[in-house]
Amino acid sequence: MTRAEAYRVLTEMTETPSLLRHARCVELVMQAFARHYGENEEIFSVAGLLHDADYDKHPDRHPHLIVERLEGMGELEIAHAIKGHYTKWNVERRSLLDKCIVAADELTGFIYAAALIRPAKIEGLTPESVIKKLKTKSFAASVDREEVAKGAELIGWEIPELIRFIIQVLEENREELEL
Repeated sequence: MTRAEAYRVLTEMTETPSLLRHARCVELVMQAFARHYGENEEIFSVAGLLHDADYDKHPDRHPHLIVERLEGMGELEIAHAIKGHYTKWNVERRSLLDKCIVAADELTGFIYAAALIRPAKIEGLTPESVIKKLKTKSFAASVDREEVAKGAELIGWEIPELIRFIIQVLEENREELEL
């Protein structure tokens, strides 16, 4: 599946601007992971772009609808990664793609939220300030802090290192992401 095909699927299934932006943010982080690890950027990109595609219209059936659609298209590797992008769903993580999507999803959304409330947005945002926000349970309360820790653990990174990596990706794309 190409990135263009994935984008068509995303926009068919997702209408909310904030969820479309989240998909793009996670896509960018996944592309950066692919470059970092020497993996296939298009596969990582598509997984990031589509990981929440069915959440907008069918949150009660997430991620089953997008997984079924991808499986029907023969995109088994991407479907499997999306099926397991939350560790509490108890899906075996067999590949680096499966692990990176967990590391990218919750933390990227959290960092984006932390940047939005700052006058300078992403510019000058530090891992230390993100970690301080992570300890504030009322800030971005829907973000599962355990999932953030598990994501870092799955790829063998320390949380500050992962935060720094994601900040850099978002900062490199700050104009597009309105940060």
